[in-house]
Amino acid sequence: MFFPESQVRIWLYAKPTDMRRSFNGLAAMAKNVMGEDPLSGHLFVFINRRQTQLKILYFDRSGYCIWAKRLEEGRFNYNRSAGEKQALNWTQLKLIIEGIELRNTLQRKRHSHPQAI
Repeated sequence: MFFPESQVRIWLYAKPTDMRRSFNGLAAMAKNVMGEDPLSGHLFVFINRRQTQLKILYFDRSGYCIWAKRLEEGRFNYNRSAGEKQALNWTQLKLIIEGIELRNTLQRKRHSHPQAI
């Protein structure tokens, strides 16, 4: 498993993606379709039509990396109708990877300290 830095944004491309794409194809999608810079170090998540394969593209300091997962049973659950490009947080990405359905989860309010100005 990879561990992104805390400032890294996570972008999910919600439309089905051809999983034959590799580094150049996914980087081109991140730039041309999603409108993001693939060299930024952010994570770009792509899922196939059957929702059984997932690829995450990211750029570390020395080059592109792809993290891939193929399910033998079940599907990745995510909100396809929320738009073509969705921002995720680290917890939401972990839930998708683990197969926990985001629509049926309830996130309760937590106390947060006000930021000092």
